Amino acid sequence: MSLPTILITGATAGIGLAAAKHYLTQGWKVIFTGRNEDKIATVENQLLACASHPSQVLGLLCDSSVPAHFESLPEELKAQDIKLDAVILNAGVFYPKPFADNELSDLNTTMLINFTGPAMLLQRLLPVINNPCSVVYVSSIAVQRAFAGAASYAASKAAFEALAATLNLEWSDRGVRINHLRPGVTHTEIQNKAGMSEQQIAELNAGLSSIPLGRMLQATEMLASLDFLTGEGSTAMRGAHITVDGGYCL
Repeated sequence: MSLPTILITGATAGIGLAAAKHYLTQGWKVIFTGRNEDKIATVENQLLACASHPSQVLGLLCDSSVPAHFESLPEELKAQDIKLDAVILNAGVFYPKPFADNELSDLNTTMLINFTGPAMLLQRLLPVINNPCSVVYVSSIAVQRAFAGAASYAASKAAFEALAATLNLEWSDRGVRINHLRPGVTHTEIQNKAGMSEQQIAELNAGLSSIPLGRMLQATEMLASLDFLTGEGSTAMRGAHITVDGGYCL
């Protein structure tokens, strides 16, 4: 009997990496992507420690800013006769900046990686997606609560959620369902990549003492929601979102 198979993009760190480890322990075959081949190899070795068999883990290069990868990734899956039961579109970037200071290149980069890349990859994956298949887009609470300096980021996440609403109609006969996870402020490498120092991250965490949870979220706190959205319990859900924000949006 073949294992259920999941593709997780951007899984060399943060929520994606936590999810990859989790699904391996649950007996899934995990295909994960990253933007750096050396990092992919390192993470692949980490994940093998969570797997019961080496065939459970496959790391592939896929950079959401490189259109050629939207073609090469599905072709590689086809070549290996891999069909997907679930997809977590997790890869994304956050470059905080007041919109008045944004250049066209800033907006284009964020939209390409957070919206266009996942959208086109998902389209190209259709031939290797099983019926049924659960797709989860890792969105953000930025689509429901405004944050200064996050205009481009919020727009990119909201754009994919809007696209997914239509895809849920167009791809219903394929058994594809698309839902969303909206994390709150979560401690991952995204803060460092956004240019924040460790002191700034600590100050951010301290600034969250007033929310009900009282701190930043951890990547592992997203796993139960991802489990539900990729499992049979969410079969009747389309275009729904689960917000995991520690009470930030209350």
